[in-house]
Amino acid sequence: MPEIIKLFIASFDISHTNHFSKQKVFEKHISVYEKHIKTIFDFVFSGIFILFLLPVFLVISVAIKITSKGSVIYKQERIGKYGKPFIIYKFRSMHTSAEKNGPELSPINDARVTRVGRFLRSSKLDEIPQFFNVLKGDMSLVGPRPERKFYIDQILEQKHDFKRTFEVKPGITSLGQIKYGYANSVNQTLDRYKYDLYYLNNRGTYLDIKILFQTAMFLVMFNKK
Repeated sequence: MPEIIKLFIASFDISHTNHFSKQKVFEKHISVYEKHIKTIFDFVFSGIFILFLLPVFLVISVAIKITSKGSVIYKQERIGKYGKPFIIYKFRSMHTSAEKNGPELSPINDARVTRVGRFLRSSKLDEIPQFFNVLKGDMSLVGPRPERKFYIDQILEQKHDFKRTFEVKPGITSLGQIKYGYANSVNQTLDRYKYDLYYLNNRGTYLDIKILFQTAMFLVMFNKK
């Protein structure tokens, strides 16, 4: 694991997350007040962020359009709260024929990724259209990353309680993203689930703010490398 990620993990200051396998499963009941705060914060922050990044949206759109064939925005069905499907938005980072043989997770150095797409993925800029998903109410700023039904069916065969991720809206960022990163296989998704489970059991305004802060710090430090 890169040293910079170790530093962020150390600074996260949740020492009792070291042994997730021994953690008892329970559901934290958050107040109606906290639910309203989360909804308002999601909506306001996403709106401001979109307005602030409009020039970036334009530059990325032009770069994608002039370097590869296909649409600027990539749309894909994911599973959200209560197990309901929704369409997630991303800047297209792959060639249009990337999944001509069916769903396939993206490994490191994936040949299907375009030159611009490689930069977008490394900088996480491919994710920013998901702020529109937040405004639509399909996603939140913080929550478990949404998966496709194709992979969820495989995951549930091994871990039935993965359905607990459907208790909340999926997020643009998550505790799993900070402490584990992207999952490139079903087994990695299962490994990352222990962090999603911790979030579900301890979610609240304070934890959301810490996750957002650590995500912002990670992106700043990562893109300085």
